[in-house]
Amino acid sequence: MPADMALRRFRLIVFDWDGTLVDSTAVIARAIQEACRDVGMPVPDDTRARHVIGLGLADALRHVAPGLPQERQGELASAYRTHYLGREDAIPLFAGAAELLGELQSAGHLLAVATGKTRKGLDRALAQQGVAHRFVATRCADEGPPKPDPAMLLHLMERVGAARGETLMVGDTTHDLLLARRAGACSVAVAYGAHAAEEFMPFAPLATVHSMAELGGWLRANA
Repeated sequence: MPADMALRRFRLIVFDWDGTLVDSTAVIARAIQEACRDVGMPVPDDTRARHVIGLGLADALRHVAPGLPQERQGELASAYRTHYLGREDAIPLFAGAAELLGELQSAGHLLAVATGKTRKGLDRALAQQGVAHRFVATRCADEGPPKPDPAMLLHLMERVGAARGETLMVGDTTHDLLLARRAGACSVAVAYGAHAAEEFMPFAPLATVHSMAELGGWLRANA
């Protein structure tokens, strides 16, 4: 085994997408709020709108509009997509994210994405940001049980042949950390996305970081 591989703690590093690699939290929360207003439902405040980010879209919208009849859920989802897609092109990677992914890949880590986005949505975002080549595998909410069910992460681990102890999940929500716990993987929480740092404490992540620069520093030293 090469010396660099022997020193590496995590063979597979799995990133959430929204709020972890791209600065999309405000756009998603606003689209949720505007969609609820469009269909005549109470508009969730910022905290509630941000809390459901990372879940599959159907689960997220049921949480923010529990009083909406099932037959109108499609109307809410359509309104959300309209508002989100109208701003999607302006969503940037966090500063330093592209460089960090390249550095981790060059160091021999396998990189993957586990996201609440649909396959079409993630493929569109990867192409827009120009980072698709950094990831050996990706898994989306419409390809199986969404977060926080462990199936998404377990699929990625099996796909690349990584053991639970070799896998690190990096995400900005408690849904990501619960996903990692249920899959038997380690996690790092980022507190610059959808959920606040204090929400992560019950899930005992290896670290909670507050910027992309801090995340990069932790990964370089510990991954």
